[in-house]
Amino acid sequence: MENNIFELQYALDTFYFLVMGALVMWMAAGFAMLESGLVRSKNTTEILAKNIALYAVACTMYMICGYAIMYDGGVFLKGIVGDGVAGAEEAATYAPSADFFFQAVFVAATMSIVSGAVAERMKLWAFLVFAVVMTGFIYPMEGSWTWGGKAVFGMYTLGDLGFSDFAGSGIVHMAGASAALAGVILLGARKGKYTSDGKVVALPGANLPLATLGTFILWLGWFGFNGGSVLATASVESANSVAVVFMNTNAAAAGGLIAALIIARLMFGKADLTMALNGALAGLVAITAEPSTPTPLLATIFGAIGGILVVFSIVALEKMKIDDPVGAISVHGTVGLLGLLLVPITNDGASFSGQIIGAITIFVWVFVASLVVWGILKAVMGIRISEEEEMEGADITECGMEAYPEFVTK
Repeated sequence: MENNIFELQYALDTFYFLVMGALVMWMAAGFAMLESGLVRSKNTTEILAKNIALYAVACTMYMICGYAIMYDGGVFLKGIVGDGVAGAEEAATYAPSADFFFQAVFVAATMSIVSGAVAERMKLWAFLVFAVVMTGFIYPMEGSWTWGGKAVFGMYTLGDLGFSDFAGSGIVHMAGASAALAGVILLGARKGKYTSDGKVVALPGANLPLATLGTFILWLGWFGFNGGSVLATASVESANSVAVVFMNTNAAAAGGLIAALIIARLMFGKADLTMALNGALAGLVAITAEPSTPTPLLATIFGAIGGILVVFSIVALEKMKIDDPVGAISVHGTVGLLGLLLVPITNDGASFSGQIIGAITIFVWVFVASLVVWGILKAVMGIRISEEEEMEGADITECGMEAYPEFVTK
């Protein structure tokens, strides 16, 4: 009887893990639609090529070496080459292959953050080479110190210091933003983004319906992102936890959107749709570090704080000449840090000092390692398309085709 109960729990938890992973995979479509909507039409094909290619690169590199770096990979390899049920002998409640799949789509989400920030002026192949290193080494290393539980270069263990990041406000989102920031600094701003006297020039996206669709897709996928991080659903306790996580994830997104829309109205005098979209995403990032312990009201407030912060962060970074076409560094970096700092308010197992040390560890490692890789790529193959190619658009120069040829006049 006990064996039958275990087998049923194993099957249900594995199925749940796979469905949640599929939802996170669907976030790749959300990032693709959001970014293609927020770039100019002449760069649409190239940003789509980046998004679908980076997903394939991330899954392949995580299989080759990323998972082994992050978790030692032993159980996974036994499950693949053996009888496929190695989790039973390891007393796991789900198939190790399901765990690998779930972790792999997280890696792809991390890399997707980078693509939007460096849009409209980065070479496609330089970006993909960076994706190989980011998903195969840089991310797995910081993941091994956080979710993997290993000591940071043998010096200290973040978990012992009181660091907690439930689904990845820091481990995924701030890490992606840190890599993006390093790339943007070396790339420089898009041509025409700033006037000769330093004033910011708006470069509107080509397709706001697509950007809005992308945000809805990401909002949906986030239920898998946060809900799947409960890691189980086949018991009363875990099922209740999943329901709370879903509820708080949704509440935070709503709070972030409302707050960003109001702040944008007060600052700009208009209902800025792009700020509203980023506000929803900011709310989701803010709650990701701990969606299981706040009340729904607190989750809404945390999301609203993220929505407010992201508007000010986007404006501030633009003034600092950090040109991020989609606001990814603000949404995932600035608000990712906020998410980590909010955890101890409702989770007694986390400490502010542990969260700060964890955030510094993630940022310094990912930013410095990414800066080195971007710098090498810049010296060896170049990372930015030419000024002429940028003016013509990356679609033609990098991909040889236009996304909307019937609307283009020569």
